[in-house]
Amino acid sequence: MEVMIDISKQLGEAALQLFAQPFYYIAILLIALLYWRHERVERRLFHVRIYDWPSLVLPGIVTGIVAGLSVSLAAALIGIFITPAAVLWIWGATGVLILFRIRYLCFAYAVGVLGVLQWSLGWYQADAAQPWLAALLKSLASLDIVNLLLLVALLHLAEALLLRMQGPKLSRPLLLAGKRGRLIGVYQLQAFWPVTLFVLMPAMPESAGIQVAMPVSWLPLFDGGLWAAGWTIAALPVVIGVSEVTGSMLPRTRAHKTADSLLSYSLLLAGVAVLAKLWTPLLLVAALGALLGHEALVWLGTSRERKQSPFFVHDERGLRVLAVVPGSPADELGISAGEILHKANGLRVRTKEDLYQGLTMNSAFCKLEVLNSEGESKFMQRARFEGEHHQLGVILAPDVLADRHASPPQRTNLFHLFSARRLASSKAPAVGVVKQTALLEAGQETSR
Repeated sequence: MEVMIDISKQLGEAALQLFAQPFYYIAILLIALLYWRHERVERRLFHVRIYDWPSLVLPGIVTGIVAGLSVSLAAALIGIFITPAAVLWIWGATGVLILFRIRYLCFAYAVGVLGVLQWSLGWYQADAAQPWLAALLKSLASLDIVNLLLLVALLHLAEALLLRMQGPKLSRPLLLAGKRGRLIGVYQLQAFWPVTLFVLMPAMPESAGIQVAMPVSWLPLFDGGLWAAGWTIAALPVVIGVSEVTGSMLPRTRAHKTADSLLSYSLLLAGVAVLAKLWTPLLLVAALGALLGHEALVWLGTSRERKQSPFFVHDERGLRVLAVVPGSPADELGISAGEILHKANGLRVRTKEDLYQGLTMNSAFCKLEVLNSEGESKFMQRARFEGEHHQLGVILAPDVLADRHASPPQRTNLFHLFSARRLASSKAPAVGVVKQTALLEAGQETSR
């Protein structure tokens, strides 16, 4: 009972430290900026807001707390620990990396870079350096990269599970320029969670806080003597998540494929890290594996997309649905992204003009025949009420009348988050008057 009280006190102090340091708020701010930027892109492309950014950030914070507690418990059982110096080094490296690409916010890159830098210290004479530089290099050399790599592996395991559960809901539609300048409909899988970690820290002379002097015999990977003097709890805010684009498959399918790849990556990284713990020369291999393995995941996903044909395009069967506005009549009818609008009130739908004509044939009733992703027919019907908004609420795949497209999201860095110049690029429409009509037929709001 006394031990549990001491642990609760340490968790409380660690929580106060977490919310007192700027890193947690910086993580939430970066995630909010990403979602806010995408919301602005949606307004410019589709003239409608599908989801507002607070409705994505706030649930992500709650999910991140739950995921953080789960990862923290697993890390404690394994014996993964962290030091205050490691927190500063990780966030310092991450701050530099996201100046180049926002996806480098993933700690796999920061820990991999720190591992390579630590290995390179063997070629440098720290004693000959200036005192401040020598102290800095000594701090870098004291980092336990194996522990950090194991922590990265656990975080990617949690990321894979969260992505499988919530990834499809966090996918957002975009219009991008495809091959030969043709606009295509795609989905950006943009899912981020600010995770709060409470990691064990061995009791050291410079450690602050309550120390619990108790044996930790459940640690199979690390020397028990390290914990002989007791331990305390350190708070570490991290960000996990992915940002990728798919135009060849449904968001749910892509999210599950990416989750499976992240699961394999986490298991391989954990295995190499354990081997590096047993044989030190493998430390450089493990650090490079964290970097290059993560880049390989990105490259494989991009390469797979380039080889596939676009999915969100119209065909002879009808009009392909790119997205559905939440709370709209289309949402109530059960229309889903990727399905094809085949008939509207008995009229075959081949163009947006056909859709508009079919919907206006009956002012009191709407009956649709929709083809799902397997090509099977679904019959939907709904009464139209007086005073109700006249739009159906579907966002269709683009055609030659689409006048805007987004810049490739993969090129975003920290500076782009604060810039509106790259939110959307214009493409001159074929006929300006018909452009507005097409938006009405697609069920999109035209108010700006």
